[in-house]
Amino acid sequence: MNSPSLPHTLSPGPAAPVPVRTLVIDDNPSIHDDFRKILCGAADSAALLHSAEAALFGENAFHSPGEQFEIDSAFQGQEGLQKVQAAVAANRPYVLAFVDIRMPPGWDGIETIDRIWRVDPNIQVVICTAYSDYSWEQITQRLGASDSLLILKKPFDNVEVLQLAHTLSTKWRLTRQARSRIEDLDRAVAERTAALKLSEERFSRAFLASPVPLALQNTQDHRFFDVNNSFLELLGYQRSELVGQTPESLALYPDPALRTQLEEGARMRAPIRAHQCQLRAKNGDLRTVLISAEPLGIGTEDYVLLLAHDITDRLKLEVQLRQAQKMEAIGQLAAGVAHDFNNILTVITGHVQLALSRPNLDGQLNESLTLVRTAAERAASLTRQLLAFSRKQIINPRPLEIGQVLQHLSKMLQSLLGEAIALKIQCGADLPLVLADPGSLEQVIVNLAVNARDAMPKGGELLIHAERACIGANQVVSHPDAQTGEFVCISVTDTGCGMDAATLNRLFEPFFTTKDVGKGTGLGLATAYGIVRQHNGWIEVASEPGQGTTFRVFFPRTHQAVPEPSPATPPPASDAKPQAQTRTILLVEDEVAVRQLAERLLRRLGYSVLTAADAQEALRVWASHSKEIDLVLTDMVMPGGLSGRELAARLTSDCPKLPVIFTSGYSVDFQPGGLKLEEGVNFLAKPYNPESLASILARVSRDQRN
Repeated sequence: MNSPSLPHTLSPGPAAPVPVRTLVIDDNPSIHDDFRKILCGAADSAALLHSAEAALFGENAFHSPGEQFEIDSAFQGQEGLQKVQAAVAANRPYVLAFVDIRMPPGWDGIETIDRIWRVDPNIQVVICTAYSDYSWEQITQRLGASDSLLILKKPFDNVEVLQLAHTLSTKWRLTRQARSRIEDLDRAVAERTAALKLSEERFSRAFLASPVPLALQNTQDHRFFDVNNSFLELLGYQRSELVGQTPESLALYPDPALRTQLEEGARMRAPIRAHQCQLRAKNGDLRTVLISAEPLGIGTEDYVLLLAHDITDRLKLEVQLRQAQKMEAIGQLAAGVAHDFNNILTVITGHVQLALSRPNLDGQLNESLTLVRTAAERAASLTRQLLAFSRKQIINPRPLEIGQVLQHLSKMLQSLLGEAIALKIQCGADLPLVLADPGSLEQVIVNLAVNARDAMPKGGELLIHAERACIGANQVVSHPDAQTGEFVCISVTDTGCGMDAATLNRLFEPFFTTKDVGKGTGLGLATAYGIVRQHNGWIEVASEPGQGTTFRVFFPRTHQAVPEPSPATPPPASDAKPQAQTRTILLVEDEVAVRQLAERLLRRLGYSVLTAADAQEALRVWASHSKEIDLVLTDMVMPGGLSGRELAARLTSDCPKLPVIFTSGYSVDFQPGGLKLEEGVNFLAKPYNPESLASILARVSRDQRN
């Protein structure tokens, strides 16, 4: 509670002193007059007091300040109590009270003082008495021991009254000032304590709620003083299992050097910043963290604040991203090699076929050319797999039911696996459709089944399971190729030998194989990887040595419906010949050897041929011979800034019914600008031979006639 304002202050300045409020309680009016004469006669009182001080202490004695007294009178104890109550209520308390011991009728002085001190315990009291009604022991027994109580014997001396009044008023004033100062100090301490408590609460809340794992460790015995929830989640402990324990007792630091570094830093009070290390979780897993240590004093104790930033998942994603980037780079390289190699194979197979078509060919030469053709076909098969891996092959996706595809493959798969391997195929109910090329999808499943077979040389079990999968945002972070949405997941699980981490890291690389020389090309899984990525899906692998392997293949669902089957059309004869031998073809090919071979084959088929090395030259030829040209055979990828697709778009804008056949070692874009490419209809894949060229030309001629 705030104390009342002081009647005096020690503040310097010229302001007049505040009168000392004094209450005289006595039933004798003459006593009141005496006190007024003694205390209110300022000049006489000051001179009298000075004279007494000089007599006692010499002429150089300290002069008491001249006090001014304001005296109120009360003739009975009850009246005196009322005046004290009124003074306290008005915040103008009395400094002194001169109280007679005998005041008949009513309260005596002791009763009056007791009641007054209940209202104002700070008032200085002088008991005025001419009799020994009470001994000092009796008075203190009634009122208690107090330094605010004195006794003045009647008749009293004027100097004695002045000395008592001045001394007690000074004591009262100094006591009030000291009390005010103590209250100020108490208030400052309380405010500082509250601020410290608030700061501590804020630190505690921030510490416990921080998403960064935090721990406080005592520097003396290295025990954990406190840990936050993020630190508990990082290591999988309960708070009671960590607090009070040391890192050594928990085997928290796999590397002993980390403990030494942290202890040395705490001893030197030197902070540690983002030191990469590992912490062992409760389940034994190692978490890679960036740990920082900051010396911290709390009270008289020294602590270390540990901050552990978990980068385990980030490092895994970085490894996966680097792997994906490596696969992308390998894919680009493989696609370029396959494209150029297909041009070479086109020349080889074309000329071999021309040589084999000669009559009366020497038998030994015929055998040699046949071997060359077989080798070229094997090389072409490898390049097709490289194109599948690099996602550059032509596909014709359509809505498919995965369950039907698996049932259709079941007999062939069992035949491939052999009797020693048990095949089980399971499909979830109401699987959504996927948009996929049927042949490519079957190739993925067959390649995974063959890989599983090779991992189980002594037999085992292969389970192929298809189910609906809904991928959320929290699952996407586990794989760089993953996407959110609805998918059909095909799981292929074997009970084979499994794979180690080093093998898993290179599993989908072209030509990487763990088989003996001559037992595999190393393109089976690479092909499956490329096909799945080309269908906007991804593959996940889980395997451990001796524990088997599970491939999980994700294909996005489609909302397209399965199209109605169209009437079957008879395939064109392989030896079909164009009906009009005088038809003119514009041949656009940038590879000289391929262009020369194609021109020779077309002329043998009876066509008139106009050639161009790129799209710009083709446009110039078209400008001069557009009325003569009946068909365009163009490569898809050419130098000069214009692709085969863009060339076809310009030519068909002039002549909408102009047939165009595209050819390429690969296609950079499979359906660019709405263009639909279909093998044998408007697309001729390299390497091609005279029969495939004649077949597609015959089909185009027949379609034009119809």
